[in-house]
Amino acid sequence: MTPFNFHSTAQEVTEGLDLSGQTFVVTGSNSGLGKESIRVLAMRGANIIACARTIEKAQSAMDELGISGTPIACDLADLHSVSQAIKAIHAINTPIQCIIANAGIMALPTLQQVQGIELQFFTNHVGHFHFVTGLTDLLTDNGRVVVLSSRAHAYARPQGLELDNLSGERDYHDWRMYGRSKLANILFAKSLNQRFQGTNRRANSVHPGVIKTNLGRYVPDREAMYAQIQKTIPLKTISEGTATQCLVATHPALEGIGGEYFSDCQIATPLPQGLDMDLAEQLWTVTEAIIAKVLALKST
Repeated sequence: MTPFNFHSTAQEVTEGLDLSGQTFVVTGSNSGLGKESIRVLAMRGANIIACARTIEKAQSAMDELGISGTPIACDLADLHSVSQAIKAIHAINTPIQCIIANAGIMALPTLQQVQGIELQFFTNHVGHFHFVTGLTDLLTDNGRVVVLSSRAHAYARPQGLELDNLSGERDYHDWRMYGRSKLANILFAKSLNQRFQGTNRRANSVHPGVIKTNLGRYVPDREAMYAQIQKTIPLKTISEGTATQCLVATHPALEGIGGEYFSDCQIATPLPQGLDMDLAEQLWTVTEAIIAKVLALKST
């Protein structure tokens, strides 16, 4: 579909693009793929709204890169923090060209919960759902949403999304729970894109590849994990890993393409559950209910 591939870098897929006057919102902008995303987008002239758990982390990343932008505190595991981030971005009062839902946590060795919901699902999916849906009214007429998923959504098998086990208390497994959060990311992007029908806005999900970043910080022996992975799957550099999300966020060739799952800068096919629109709608309804419940608790 595009001339890009596994080894393409974020700079290569955005070569020649002028993003001047366009605003990009990136979560997890203080390290790894998020940090490389804001670097390359700023290089192409974009205005950056950099989100991290604290304003200081976001500002520090921009200072280190030598780019200007607006730092926003957004802790995806705290819906009050997410609500404040949404409010702060609305206060900037500028149209948004793209939201890149990049942040995440992976493979927590023991069960952790937020308001009774397993933490990986809450952070990777629920937090981003609240954040993105709270900002879609700011998207430009042809604005885009890019949600980072992973080929690790396959780890959700055989149980799948487990909407009856969102607490994670039934047979907790670190990688399976991570996998179902990534499956939820795919389904969220598909449902959101469905809601964009009749407009020129689009939402897609992406698998960035396997990259040594801070995402692996909870894995007990991460070096052994990466060595094992490399026996079957080549690892990417951070710039290679950032290519797919930057491509889907910016490239003119993808105008009008939505509801897809991308890998190695090409449209790919997720697990069958990742194509199930009925399941996607169930997830949307359940997620809205979780958010309403948590925010109601916050306000009492």
